[in-house]
Amino acid sequence: MNSAEGIISKSSKYSVPELMHGLETILTAKGVKIFALVDHSGEAEKAGLKMPPAQLLIFGNPKGGTPVMLAAPPSAIDLPWKALAWQDASGQVWLSYNDPAHFQRRFGLSDDVMKPLAGLSALIEQALL
Repeated sequence: MNSAEGIISKSSKYSVPELMHGLETILTAKGVKIFALVDHSGEAEKAGLKMPPAQLLIFGNPKGGTPVMLAAPPSAIDLPWKALAWQDASGQVWLSYNDPAHFQRRFGLSDDVMKPLAGLSALIEQALL
């Protein structure tokens, strides 16, 4: 799968809604705040347009994100963290999210500042299991 620079995309055996529900459950259990679920395909349908299933989950923890934004205010453009579940033209479902290493380089963040965000990738990928 070709992915945009700085984006990790992994295939899933689940449908988009199942994947998002599982991810939300995992994150909530770990005390991560869910800010919103954006149903891109549902909104497209309301506008009379068709697209394969796609949902974006926006989540984070102010205790982890605030120090990052204080260290590099423009990083707030990518925070809170997001995960996108989407289905390609062949029917394969994918889970995509920002690569933390790319995010760190992009904003010149120290390992210390990134530490609170370090475990998010592992939590996101648990939803694929």
